[in-house]
Amino acid sequence: MADYAAELYNADLAPVPASRRTWGVYSYASLWVAMSVCIPTYMLASGLIAGGMNWWQAVGTILLGNLIVLVPMLLNAHAGARYGIPFPVFVRASFGVRGANLPAILRALVACGWFGIQTWIGGQAIYSMLKILAPPLASQPAAGWICFFVFWAMNMWVIWRGIETIRFLEGIGAPFMLAVGLLLLWWITSKAGGMGPVLSAPGKFQSTAEFMRFFIPSLTAMVGFWATVALNIPDFTRYARSQRDQMLGQALGLPTAMTLYSFIGVAVTSASVVLFGEAIWDPVILIGRFNQPLVAFIALIAILIATLNTNVAANVVSPSNDFSNLDPKRISFRAGGLITGVIGVLMMPWKLLNDYGAYIFGWLVGYSGLLGPVAGTMIADYFIVRRRELHLDDLYIRGGRYEYRNGVNPKAVIALALGVGVALIGLAVPSLRGLYDYAWFIGFAVSGVVYTWLMR
Repeated sequence: MADYAAELYNADLAPVPASRRTWGVYSYASLWVAMSVCIPTYMLASGLIAGGMNWWQAVGTILLGNLIVLVPMLLNAHAGARYGIPFPVFVRASFGVRGANLPAILRALVACGWFGIQTWIGGQAIYSMLKILAPPLASQPAAGWICFFVFWAMNMWVIWRGIETIRFLEGIGAPFMLAVGLLLLWWITSKAGGMGPVLSAPGKFQSTAEFMRFFIPSLTAMVGFWATVALNIPDFTRYARSQRDQMLGQALGLPTAMTLYSFIGVAVTSASVVLFGEAIWDPVILIGRFNQPLVAFIALIAILIATLNTNVAANVVSPSNDFSNLDPKRISFRAGGLITGVIGVLMMPWKLLNDYGAYIFGWLVGYSGLLGPVAGTMIADYFIVRRRELHLDDLYIRGGRYEYRNGVNPKAVIALALGVGVALIGLAVPSLRGLYDYAWFIGFAVSGVVYTWLMR
């Protein structure tokens, strides 16, 4: 360790020793349950219903998307479990010891946007609780913003406590949140006359072609939903007891939890159509429609816990490491978390939640075109170019195998740029809009193939 470059190493970026690799199957399964049982997942499903799908089309789209994203998730997870390294260190193998900052910051900025979205949702939940408990206080002009920053401070406190606090939260929160979600599903569907009326509503699409125009970008959005964690999953698998534990835990946790909680979102949103004549895709707004304070209060508490769990695990751990990677000597994991919190506010998350179209087709599909190429480059490098063999010490030194040109691998940068360019060109050229609809897939394939060819 004494020979490691100070600009590339600190305690948070160091390989995790075997004595600290304590996460088993349940740790990873509960991590995914806790990250999946959140309001953005609910909104993902309810947004598909609001866009015109029926219940089984929406649930099927989400299940397929999560089975697809599980593949790059498990591939990138391998290096974390084998070498004990986080994402920003792993990506040095392909992009160079300094070039790794490019994909790391791309990933970090997306995470900051997600952090802002989740924090806004949590703040809205606190504000809705305040309206139930103390209506005069809630009527104050700045009350909503104060609730937003209270929830922001709660997130910062958890990240300051460190990774073990996060693991503890995930372990106790996952089973509790599933139980509350199922209770909410039972309650609202009973009000709507049972599951029959709720699930009998037909989709709005009149032809297969019309359905496919909505389905294709929606599937890309489903993949994009976890495209962030598909990159930084080594941040978690570096603590795995074994490859089997992390693979089995993720395979059990991700598709199951996402599909189940998405079904809850689909059913509850469908019930809102039966009860109110419109699809209410925001659960905080929906809860406000019911005149039963106790039920609303319990539901809002559940939203708060779920949002805190997901936000810290999915949206703060990775960018904290990524920002630390910029200057390990000066930026610790905690400082990286604070930077994430500030940028998340500056990205104005309230604008990203204006409607389901901006959320699914703007935010999710758009950033998937940035992250798919990173995943394609990383996986091609690790499995095809290097055959899963990394030289650990060289990831932390200057002048080693991963120095390339002044610390940057220009071939990886070219592959990334081409992948992003092809994936997003449909935004500027209407005739190529189909490329944007498949943004993650196109970017992943182009960058992976180009990188492998350049490194042949």
